[in-house]
Amino acid sequence: MIKRTLTLLEVMIVIFLITLITGAIGYNMRGALEKGKAFRTERAMDQLKELLLLRYAELGNMGEVLGQIEKSIESTGLAKDPKTLLKDGWGDDFIITLNRSRNDVNIRSKKLEDYNRKHHKSKVEDQNVADEDDI
Repeated sequence: MIKRTLTLLEVMIVIFLITLITGAIGYNMRGALEKGKAFRTERAMDQLKELLLLRYAELGNMGEVLGQIEKSIESTGLAKDPKTLLKDGWGDDFIITLNRSRNDVNIRSKKLEDYNRKHHKSKVEDQNVADEDDI
């Protein structure tokens, strides 16, 4: 019985195929990760807005709520980690602005806006920057 060994060419072909498959999987995963970050950001924006409005209902002063955002979120007792909630899926801080009517907040993420622009998604809410005061 003769024992056959793998040639260098066969080993190189196998390594090439493994690299090709890994590259294809990695390329597809990148899109999924970006989509996950966008989803997490949208959910965090919704939750953050609800918590801030809840705290506003308790205090009656939106300026006070937004003056100490992290403390306001902590005081509701509904957020596990307020510091994490104040960041989008990419790890950047949200842009939180007070509406001129003083009873509403707008929450934005530049990375989410870039993602939506890149993927031609329209915004669900129209946020008019002209009607806001930066906090």
